[in-house]
Amino acid sequence: MSRSIKKGPFIDQRLLKKLSNIRIDEKRVIVNTWSRDCVITPEMVGYTIGVHNGKTHIPVFIVEQMVGHRLGEFSPTRTFRRHGGKMQKEQEQKAAEAASAAAKAVQAPAKK
Repeated sequence: MSRSIKKGPFIDQRLLKKLSNIRIDEKRVIVNTWSRDCVITPEMVGYTIGVHNGKTHIPVFIVEQMVGHRLGEFSPTRTFRRHGGKMQKEQEQKAAEAASAAAKAVQAPAKK
């Protein structure tokens, strides 16, 4: 559910204060935040913000196309491992066989 238009977008004032305290020549400094629901404003463009994903802070460099989005959108909280099932195992096995065959083909001409 979105925030009401009457209230306006949520902007973390402490984060804006931290960004305003950074000098222009120190723009590459990463400012860590836990405020994933903060909306990106034009004042944040050009800074690198470390957005917490539940475990670590992921550095996010803010560009103009991100304005209006939330910080949490650029810091995924879940790690995709792989799909499971019989078909996936067969595909991985075929890929491993192809890789080993390619390695053997590379080694064979080198021995001659």
